[in-house]
Amino acid sequence: MAEHDDPDSWHGWFGRWLTTAPSRWLGKRSGIGLDLTGGSDGLKYLMHMARGNRRQRRTSMEAVLSGKRPVVLIHGFMGTRGSMYPLEKRLEEDGFCVFSFNLGAINLRDIRTSAFRIHRKIEAILAQTQVDEIDIIGHSMGGLIGLYMIKKLGAHKRVRRFIMLGSPVNGTWVALAGVATVGLYSASTWQLLPRSKFLDELHKGPLPDDVEIHSLSAARDWVCPPASTRLMGSEAHSVNLGHSSLVISAEVYEHVLKILKEPDAYEDEPSDATDSPPSDGNSG
Repeated sequence: MAEHDDPDSWHGWFGRWLTTAPSRWLGKRSGIGLDLTGGSDGLKYLMHMARGNRRQRRTSMEAVLSGKRPVVLIHGFMGTRGSMYPLEKRLEEDGFCVFSFNLGAINLRDIRTSAFRIHRKIEAILAQTQVDEIDIIGHSMGGLIGLYMIKKLGAHKRVRRFIMLGSPVNGTWVALAGVATVGLYSASTWQLLPRSKFLDELHKGPLPDDVEIHSLSAARDWVCPPASTRLMGSEAHSVNLGHSSLVISAEVYEHVLKILKEPDAYEDEPSDATDSPPSDGNSG
């Protein structure tokens, strides 16, 4: 056997290293490949965001009345209902009852105001049905809106599962770009900064025990890095993608779908009615 064919020789090692270099450097799972995927997903996100809020609602009240737990989608900073379209479409195709809301042409308002508006709309919808609970998925700032609803507005009584996709619960310095451009008109740009008064208020008090909270971060997210999304008391998940991919990627959707389809904890608990009666010691 020639030395360069021997896998244990340096020639063999170098040959393997050289032949695998293209896929390692340029393949789909390489750093460059993942950044290209993130860039592509970013363009798709912007295209869907350009759809605006004039989306035809496919969810009917009959679907809610059927007993299915609705899923509410909340988009992020400067987003629109259209920016969540890929996620909404996939959920509907899998049989979920989905709602999203119009928060204005571009959402720049105070996070508390957005939370009040969505909370009021959810209560109005559920008041017309026999459904008691919903699930919420919030992307980026949308996760902060949902978290404020749950912790400060009493929405925990209505929410069973809450999924945050790249939500900067600890703030993000990228918000400085928003402060520099629309800071005079947008309260939320200041609220997204680390240690803002809003975030300090948001973190006061414990998370509600009756809501299952998940936080999904993206390792290549330069807008809301993983450290900014860590919320003590939530179940953490991570994907090796970027910020826009969290609502565009089919891989991320599989994570979301798995969470939504997990059986509720209380469904796994045995009913008291099935428990055996205590023995009186006189059997036999």
